[in-house]
Amino acid sequence: MPTSPASAPEPTESDPLAAASDPRVARRARWLGRAIYVVARLLYSTLRIKFENQDRLQPPAGAIYVTWHGRTIVPAIYMGGRGYSALISLSRDGEMQNNFFQLLGYKTARGSTGRGGIRGALQVARRVKEGGVLVMTPDGPRGPTHKVQLGVILMAEKAGAPIIPVGVSAHRRWLMKSWDSYMVPQPYSRVQFLVGEPILIPPKLTEEERQRYAAIVEVAINRLEREAERRAGYPDYPSAWPT
Repeated sequence: MPTSPASAPEPTESDPLAAASDPRVARRARWLGRAIYVVARLLYSTLRIKFENQDRLQPPAGAIYVTWHGRTIVPAIYMGGRGYSALISLSRDGEMQNNFFQLLGYKTARGSTGRGGIRGALQVARRVKEGGVLVMTPDGPRGPTHKVQLGVILMAEKAGAPIIPVGVSAHRRWLMKSWDSYMVPQPYSRVQFLVGEPILIPPKLTEEERQRYAAIVEVAINRLEREAERRAGYPDYPSAWPT
């Protein structure tokens, strides 16, 4: 992602409006968000997507969909235009992502499930409790990859909503040299899109219980992704990611 000029203020989690307050950063974020949106929609229109349990992508009310940060492009576009919520980080990159997700038709909130950004997370949790749907990456925005952070468990606990895991792969793809090995399907690629069973999170958990449910969600996403990878022709799933 691009960097701002040296004279531009550096947005931090303690200053979530810093990027938007600088006109140059805001203009660049809008331009990049729109450019990526156009390219992503064109690419998506060429893909051949094979779903498993597609009916689980139509929740009656209140749900949190999760997949790994590096596999978001296909689910983000497919699930756009439904008024779902997305939690966008407070980073400078998040400013561009905020524009991108708004163009896709998401209700966005700026924040994170980590330090400093909990206000946005609680705002989205309230939406889910009222029957809304949230899509998020439990290992984002900084990683480590394939590791569920406790924030998503806390949000599901507060909202009284199930977590629904998703696994995605593509038989021809580019893998970026980023912390999450971000996957971009190549044009006309076959995509595997697997949706798992809802995971119910009880209320009033202890910290130890949250850790246990985080491990359950982590394994659920990994198993779906491992199977999606196998079907896409990549049988060697990393042993470091528990299944």
